[in-house]
Amino acid sequence: MPNIMRLFSFTLNNGFLNKKFVRTDISTLLRNYGSKSATNTVTATLSNGRSLTIAAGELARFADGTATVTMGDTTVLVTAVSKQKSNSSFMPLTVDFRQKSAAAGRIPTNFLRRELGPSEKEILTARLIDRSLRPLFPNEFKCETQLVCNMLAIDSMHLPDVLAINAASTALSLSDIPWNGPVAAVRIGMVGDEILINPTRRELKSSELDLVVSATKQHLIVMLEGKGNVILLPKLQKAIKQGAKDAQTIIQAIEKLQRSNGKTKREIDPEKVCSGEVSDAVRAMSEMRLREIFRNSEHDKLSRDHAVAEIRKSVVESVWSSFPDVEPSLIQESFNKCCKMTFRDLIFEDERRCDGRTFDELRNISCKINMHKPLHGSALFQRGQTQVFCTVSLDSVESAMKLDHLTAVDTGVKSKNFFLHYEFPPYATGEIGKSGPIGRREIGHGALAEKGLLATIPNDFPFTVRLTSEVLESNGSSSMASVCGGSLALMDAGVPLSAAAAGVAIGLVTRYEDNELQDYRILTDILGIEDYMGDMDMKVAGTEKGFTAIQADIKVPGISLKVVMEALQKSHNAKTKILGIMNECIATPRKVRKECWPVTEDVTVEPHQRPKLIGQGGTNIKKIYLQTGAQLTQNDENSFTIFAPSESSMAEVKEVIETLLKADKEPDLEFGAIYTAKIVEIKDIGVMVTLFPSMTPTLLHNSQLDQRKVAHPSAIGLQVKDEIQVKYFGRDPVSGFMRLSRKVLQGPTSSVIKNLDKSSVG
Repeated sequence: MPNIMRLFSFTLNNGFLNKKFVRTDISTLLRNYGSKSATNTVTATLSNGRSLTIAAGELARFADGTATVTMGDTTVLVTAVSKQKSNSSFMPLTVDFRQKSAAAGRIPTNFLRRELGPSEKEILTARLIDRSLRPLFPNEFKCETQLVCNMLAIDSMHLPDVLAINAASTALSLSDIPWNGPVAAVRIGMVGDEILINPTRRELKSSELDLVVSATKQHLIVMLEGKGNVILLPKLQKAIKQGAKDAQTIIQAIEKLQRSNGKTKREIDPEKVCSGEVSDAVRAMSEMRLREIFRNSEHDKLSRDHAVAEIRKSVVESVWSSFPDVEPSLIQESFNKCCKMTFRDLIFEDERRCDGRTFDELRNISCKINMHKPLHGSALFQRGQTQVFCTVSLDSVESAMKLDHLTAVDTGVKSKNFFLHYEFPPYATGEIGKSGPIGRREIGHGALAEKGLLATIPNDFPFTVRLTSEVLESNGSSSMASVCGGSLALMDAGVPLSAAAAGVAIGLVTRYEDNELQDYRILTDILGIEDYMGDMDMKVAGTEKGFTAIQADIKVPGISLKVVMEALQKSHNAKTKILGIMNECIATPRKVRKECWPVTEDVTVEPHQRPKLIGQGGTNIKKIYLQTGAQLTQNDENSFTIFAPSESSMAEVKEVIETLLKADKEPDLEFGAIYTAKIVEIKDIGVMVTLFPSMTPTLLHNSQLDQRKVAHPSAIGLQVKDEIQVKYFGRDPVSGFMRLSRKVLQGPTSSVIKNLDKSSVG
């Protein structure tokens, strides 16, 4: 220990330590590097007896905070690093989650054999972690912060995403980064009435619920995300309560590790704000005008935004002319705070919303289906000023989305025959932007809408279904509009859904005094401005019976279970009303076929006819596809499925198959009889022979040519066009090829020799 102290004094006095390192808690530094073992480990045992291990102090110690979480043989490392100074008016938080093929003992299958850009699964996991942590950062903290989540090892049982949330929470708690954690997350499954805590992949396959609950102390909910197989409201509420309860065990373990290994939190630099005199001037000039705008229900999204922008410009210019020493950006920030406060106050004062609706009232909804003749299914869903156009494309099972091997290990799903693609072009909000690859937001919204519909798709549907959702107008909750429009489009395409599905977004506005919740209002079917100004955006999707998907983005440091349960009840009521409106447009999947719909049909092909149908190297299958657009997929030894894009194409492909299989009648061959075979080709392994003119050549192997060992047919003088006697032993039950032998005829035989020529066939 004295040596470490002398080294520290020397480096400090000679300027070898940067400012960031100097600000690190010295006692923590000595504890980490001076002890024999730098690792500190705690274990959290959940209510079902399963445990996870949290460790810190051994890996990546140059980071501000680092932690690993292990469950089973799955281990995730998370590091947290933050800049010391801020040049931003907001907090730039970046979360990167990377799956590593090496963690599963695999090699990437791409050309470079290395990890490339983030996959969809990695992006969704990063968003899951981000939403769990962001609400707990202080409003005054604006320093750029990055969390990097590395999967060190993954087994075939335990999922890494929940472990990454807990590791990230631990890393932030142990660091000197200001953060009001810890937060903990658990995954909840459900089989019947039994709740599963952090279920394995195998248990999730039989579970009707897959829900991630992130909570902080006092059972406050920070984030919810999950999907369900039409979960009833009481079951969902029970699962959330159990998740919040088990999260407390993990929080206690993190706090124990923080007390022994945590750094002192750094001081937050005072935020630049306007003086009281300037703030009062901004409020005096803007509050009454803002109240007038927010009380005018005649405004729509664009007119309201333009009106507020004009007031902002006017107030900033007027105040700046009176206080020229104040930066205009600070005046604008003061106006934004006044605008948000005014908007929220009016909700409590008027008990109404800015568009004139009551708290539980839905916006006007209209639905249209069968928009364009060539489309398999289409729908236009309008809710207020949110408009979504959905289309359905049906294709063969060969078009199913194949997942990469690492995602398959993580999710247990190798391919998807239903997927939803969500698009949010810039014109949806009246803006100009670049077209290009979709961003993380679009991927997240599309995945949520897909979860909302997945439980209604039948597992045995003979087509691959691609559902696209293009947002044409957006004023709040376009992802839930995609669920509604997608359900309508699927029914228009004749997909036999188990039930129609709908989605709605629930908002929240709260009042706090001394960090205690004093009052709140829950808003049903929120506008974009209510999402921006409010404290929660809870998106809920499901059928009339129960829930299929939920995602709660909470902007305050946790909300009580009472508020969550009340919001779920309101979402259930709203969902039922929306489904009633949708049923007036289309209540059940379309039964009358459209001309553009594809068709499938199973055909049986005898084993000996398969080579004729497939052709050498699959040439016949390729010709059928090029000529008719139909695809043939072999199901088993004797069965093929034909996918045709239309009825006319199906008729055409049947004619082609009939022509390929049509041949002279095959004679009835007698088992054990001797026939004259003609050699048509010499191979290294034997000879190809035919017993009758229309027969497909079959192989007579070297081992069946002679009693002696034959290395090549030429060794015994066999040539093309030679005729030899062979004995028939039926067909191979798997390949369908004839089983012939010449060897058995080289001894005494009592069988009758039979000759087959054209006159004896048919």
